[in-house]
Amino acid sequence: MKLGIVGLPNVGKSTLFNAITNAGVPADNYAFCTIDPNVGVVSVPDERLQWLSDFHNPKKTTPAVIEFVDIAGLVKGASKGEGLGNKFLSNIRTTDAIVHVVRCFEDSNVTHVEGNTDPLRDIEIINLELVMADIEMVERRIDKAQKAAKGGDKKFLREAELFSDLLKHLNEGKLARTFDGDEEDMALIATSDLLTLKKTIYVGNLAESEINEPEQNRHYMAVKALADNEGSQLIPICAKLEADIAELDDPDEKAMFMEELGVNESGLDKLIRSSYALLGLISFLTAGSDECRAWTIKKGTKAPQAAGKIHTDFERGFIRAEVIAFEDLKQCGTMASAKSLGKVRSEGKEYVMKDGDIVNFLFNV
Repeated sequence: MKLGIVGLPNVGKSTLFNAITNAGVPADNYAFCTIDPNVGVVSVPDERLQWLSDFHNPKKTTPAVIEFVDIAGLVKGASKGEGLGNKFLSNIRTTDAIVHVVRCFEDSNVTHVEGNTDPLRDIEIINLELVMADIEMVERRIDKAQKAAKGGDKKFLREAELFSDLLKHLNEGKLARTFDGDEEDMALIATSDLLTLKKTIYVGNLAESEINEPEQNRHYMAVKALADNEGSQLIPICAKLEADIAELDDPDEKAMFMEELGVNESGLDKLIRSSYALLGLISFLTAGSDECRAWTIKKGTKAPQAAGKIHTDFERGFIRAEVIAFEDLKQCGTMASAKSLGKVRSEGKEYVMKDGDIVNFLFNV
């Protein structure tokens, strides 16, 4: 999973990226400090995987990972190449979802590229640039479909009509993901790789004094109303506080510091939980003396396709899957006990994987 962290200059974007990846990217108080996209890969905390690792004592333990890309700050006119716009737009196109950091705190000592704190205006600036870039792509798609439809091909006539409707929607400043199309229409639109189709998690960057009561912050609540309206997620984070937490290496010291602040979950954990929910992802586990590993798949994935995540041969030669729920194994204590109690199931090609399944795939190529 690849998440692009975006936002106007000086909203706390790079500070947050530093905190969650410990990558040490410069986060100085001026625009365009982050010139090139900085990439940090972080492991997904999973207590189930840790338990399995302690249980099997394997040669290797491999968690699921998320790749965070800190993308250079955006300004008005980016879709026309202003600032670092073209670079920004090309980098965001390769991500699975957008983490949009907006500044919700007031601080006269931290400059704002637009002069004052107004997260709705900041969101509108970035969204408008993305919409304008999408308009160009949609116009090219319409032109291509119209040329292909000259012979009367109904498929391309319908495509040109659909994208013309989408163009009207975009020209009103609306996002592609808010377009009202049926399932077939949206599947066709999804083939166009539009920026405003990408699902978004808004991060309200709050002051340390406000992090435990975000609903008291009027800027945060304004963003919440917008996020609710477009079906996006919003999480409260204090980027400065996350940076302080990230500097603590000792887990006990970190836990004590967070407890003193009344913070029971790190910003990274919030982002991971939100991104899994937003993108409809779950994890299954494989375990043994060689390796214990977590694998990320889409909800609704069937056993053969899950096996294919490990190796294409596993999917091609799939026979069956031996499955036990993590909680069942933990409760039984051993695999032998779990088998004797009938907790280990044999599942076929139509089995839909569940979060926390521990699986052994049987295949023959």
